[in-house]
Amino acid sequence: MGTNFVNIDERLPLVKVMATGGTIANTPSGRLHAGEVVEVIPELKDIARIEIEEVFRVGSSAITPDRWIIIAKRINESAFEKDLKGFVVTHGSNTLEETAYFLHLVVKTDKPVILTAAQRQFTTLSSDSPKNFLDAVQVAATDEARGKGIMTVVNGEINCGRDVTKKMSYRLQTYTSPDVGLLGFVDMGRVTFYRLPVRKHTSSSEFDVTVMEKLPRVDIIYTASGADGVLIDAALEHGKAGGLVIAVSPTGAPAPGMKEALNRAADNGVPVVYANRGGQDRLRIMQPDEPFIAGDNLNPQKARVLLMLALTKTRDFVEIQRIFNEY
Repeated sequence: MGTNFVNIDERLPLVKVMATGGTIANTPSGRLHAGEVVEVIPELKDIARIEIEEVFRVGSSAITPDRWIIIAKRINESAFEKDLKGFVVTHGSNTLEETAYFLHLVVKTDKPVILTAAQRQFTTLSSDSPKNFLDAVQVAATDEARGKGIMTVVNGEINCGRDVTKKMSYRLQTYTSPDVGLLGFVDMGRVTFYRLPVRKHTSSSEFDVTVMEKLPRVDIIYTASGADGVLIDAALEHGKAGGLVIAVSPTGAPAPGMKEALNRAADNGVPVVYANRGGQDRLRIMQPDEPFIAGDNLNPQKARVLLMLALTKTRDFVEIQRIFNEY
């Protein structure tokens, strides 16, 4: 872990880059230090002073829940640094949405925290890395970004950390916010917002990572035609899952063969959240005789993040449903 300063013009806002690796800093011969990325983007010198901290240098698949906690703690510890305007977190693309939502729920500052990634390696033809990096810094340095929670900036689009998801493997327009749409755009040298995130986040959130070292285990189990309860029982008996997210059909139903095992889990006090496997639109509200929790419009991977944090506060099903309604 190290810190470097790029550009010392005191008239410019100070943006802290928390580098974690990913394609945005990757080349065919290996991952670059974030400082090397900054050096080849001359436009940055007109936007901000850059302070760089390498938290780790790994691919997105290596960003585990334990590392979410590390990133969150470093942001919270740095948020009160003098003159600091905002943060940029460089990240691998595949798990960016999970890190973004976790930070959205636990970071305790109104200063903007922008996650950015890339689809094409830094030195390859038509790489999107430099432009995404530049755009993310521009948003982090903008007054209008304050108070909007954690955001992602990729392909000139600003998405909310709660809503964003990756839809495509390699195309540049991979990130989208189903149902609710973008927060805004960064283009033509301007940052423009069109809406606000209204669910609880950051400074208004009840979740605290100050003394947190590890998150409760939560597994995602997928509904499919003919699925039964074998994986549910295995998750509880062998994986010791503290909670389950079931990726149910868009109408909110698991496969009939799963129901006995799901009821058994609920009877044993294991919170079970239903999330829409289609990834778009809200699930129905649970009926009084259904001992499960409705995941609203969160996709399964986002519902897992919220359930992990909910389990640090309570195991009461009604209280967990309240959390899903508010976040």
